[in-house]
Amino acid sequence: MSINTNLKGRLRNTQLPPAHGLMPLFEAVANAIHAIEDARRSPSEGRIGITVEREPQLGMFDASAGKKAGAPVLSNIQSFKVTDNGVGFSDDNMTSFETLDSEYKASRGGRGVGRLIWLKAFRQARVSSVFADASGQRHSRSFDFTPDSGVANPQTTKAENTQAIGTSVSLLGFEAEYRDSVPKRSSGLAAILLEHCLWYFVRPGGMPNIMIEDGGETINLADLYAKYTVQGITSGSFTIKETTFEVIHVRLSAGSDRSHALAYCAGGRMVIQRTAKDVVPGLVTRLTFNGEPFVYQCYVTSPFLDNRVHSDRQEFNITHEAAPLHRDKDIGWREIEAEVSKLASEFLQESIALAKTQGEERLLEFIQTKAPRYRPLQKDFQNGDLTIDAAINDKELELQLHKVFADKERELMKTGQELLVPVPDESRLDYKKRVLQYAQQASALKQSDLAGYVFHRRTIIDLLASMIELGPAGKFKREDELHNLIMPMGYESGQLLLDECNLWLIDERLAFHHFLASDRPISQLPITGSKSATEPDIVSLEVFDNPLLVGEGGTKPSGTITIVELKRPMRNDAAPGPKDDPIEQCYAYLDRIREGKVTLINGRPIADAENVPAFCYVVCDLSLTIRKRVKIHQGEQTSDKLGYFFYNKDYKCYVEVISYERLVECAKQRNRAFFDKLGLPTA
Repeated sequence: MSINTNLKGRLRNTQLPPAHGLMPLFEAVANAIHAIEDARRSPSEGRIGITVEREPQLGMFDASAGKKAGAPVLSNIQSFKVTDNGVGFSDDNMTSFETLDSEYKASRGGRGVGRLIWLKAFRQARVSSVFADASGQRHSRSFDFTPDSGVANPQTTKAENTQAIGTSVSLLGFEAEYRDSVPKRSSGLAAILLEHCLWYFVRPGGMPNIMIEDGGETINLADLYAKYTVQGITSGSFTIKETTFEVIHVRLSAGSDRSHALAYCAGGRMVIQRTAKDVVPGLVTRLTFNGEPFVYQCYVTSPFLDNRVHSDRQEFNITHEAAPLHRDKDIGWREIEAEVSKLASEFLQESIALAKTQGEERLLEFIQTKAPRYRPLQKDFQNGDLTIDAAINDKELELQLHKVFADKERELMKTGQELLVPVPDESRLDYKKRVLQYAQQASALKQSDLAGYVFHRRTIIDLLASMIELGPAGKFKREDELHNLIMPMGYESGQLLLDECNLWLIDERLAFHHFLASDRPISQLPITGSKSATEPDIVSLEVFDNPLLVGEGGTKPSGTITIVELKRPMRNDAAPGPKDDPIEQCYAYLDRIREGKVTLINGRPIADAENVPAFCYVVCDLSLTIRKRVKIHQGEQTSDKLGYFFYNKDYKCYVEVISYERLVECAKQRNRAFFDKLGLPTA
């Protein structure tokens, strides 16, 4: 039983985006190549001519603008004429042409719908051909192909045996929406045609001679290919689930206006291209081989691709990943591109390694001379997490590095939020590691620009504010958790960068120090000669009951000493004595440091060491017992009622008792102008 076909309806259901306006020309050229192959001609004997026919010249005037231009305007393309010296339009070819979805060229990946593409972009096609029948008699055949009539005006007559066998296909009446989406100049047309037909040049069978004629200009596609090709081609293959894929690697001249690409082909024609940078690790724009820059092109073919190509040859019916029920037999893009990536990486190994070295040199030069705030990213590059193209300009490099930094900032915010959520059954040591890791990540960001630094401060303040609140388990954070946020425990200033500490939460002046230590016994501090290893209140005190010690030498040998003592939030057990009174604890620490004869870090003595002035900060909640101890020390309350201060003449020491609420609020106030400038909330 026959089924009628409505040509107009079929054309309506055939898709051809305007950007693919040259697809009809590609189809005509592919048919010409097949015809030459059927004629058993060698590539050197095959001839394909493409004539570009344009609308009549408008002379020196631009009709669209209605005014005289500086040079003759290139008129619009009106039609293409494709001729070949192939087998000709035989009876078998004619029968196939008149049969939609013909399987005549199925073995070549043909879908039997290529001629429909002609009528999507052109008003009609005209075919004229000479062919030989089985007896050798030559015949002449011509017809028109239109949306309204299909095959129209068919004529077949005997031809003289002297007439050359071959076919001419004219694609007439280029529709404006497609015409305006393709290059206007013949050089642009040739480049796109070469890109589409490049597979034929690199395949083992070779490519017929193709000439493009446009007025007085003639372009030989073989010359263009020779100009663009660098160091020949290399082939390889891989197998997935007993299906073989052939791969051809090509190096093209960097001046060919191409980017690195992976081309997937079907039926001897390129169907789609994918950006190689998305698939091949470490691939950058500028690659060189034997000193010559090149662009990498990879062509993949397989019977699997032939069977999965859409009828319009613009896409494949392949899922990203095979469905679970068919995973043992079906193949997805993920598997294909994993294998392609492996072969491409092996082929480009030498060039990628050289590009990586050049990129590292480019990055180091840029950071050292123009953008030191990105210094923390050097580690990412060395670990292979960041790839830099040596050919990139400063503006593009700055944008790329800024994006990486922004990603790190978002990750830092995420980590900070995760710190606020208790992890079930998490040990104290594990939580301590998480806090320390967060502090280290935050410190790296502070080496970026001022905006990143201010944003970091906002994050730290918010984290501190949340840490002094009652947790979901009905408990407050421990001293060591707060301690590590302000400064990692167990370190001296020579072991940490200043930016790895958040001492600005207490006093911005702490940044200008000669020596700084966190949670270290006094006997181990190089700024004092104290040998008292029998001071249990210093050595045996745990975590935050040990002080932060800062010797600030400056230009004056006498300098100052700063002691910071932190207590667990809501602690309410202050009592007389250096063990239970944090203020007296500070005095005891100060006595021992001074008795050890305060020195510079290099061991040189400081004159009048016992009278070196001191600042003591006690950070704690203002519990009832703390308020009693402050009253005994005759402390003055601050105007906001959130702290106390006084000066002790005997110890030559200024003392400030700071509540956690005051610590947070003062940090916000000191940074408010910066937060406002960046549009960050301060509430």
